Amino acid sequence: MTLGVQGIITDDRSHVLLIRHGYRPGWHFPGGGVEHGEEVEDALAREVQEETGVIITAPPRLVGIYAHFDDYPGDHIILFLIDHWRRDVVPEPNAEIAEHRFFDLDDLPRQLSPGTARRLREVFADVQRSSAW
Repeated sequence: MTLGVQGIITDDRSHVLLIRHGYRPGWHFPGGGVEHGEEVEDALAREVQEETGVIITAPPRLVGIYAHFDDYPGDHIILFLIDHWRRDVVPEPNAEIAEHRFFDLDDLPRQLSPGTARRLREVFADVQRSSAW
């Protein structure tokens, strides 16, 4: 079994921060794997800061735990909502994170990953929650 964390980062205009990887298509929430011996919220803070420069300044809110079996049998993703943060440095694009950008919820990129699109509808459009990523 593997475990990952991802964060929905919103700004004061209700825009959402998404990333585009250099190694797979689509726009996604920032996040990554929880390392052995690492607490979930510590992994979230580490991954979000590495990928976007965002420093979480208040406890994030748990959105849900999702099975991610379509792509990775035995994988689960824990999703958090992050609305208290700061960003002192904006990382330059690199081989892992080709781009990161805030999007208005009414003007999301066409290449949004299916799981990211579902989570945004569940959280912001009050669509019934699925347990699968």
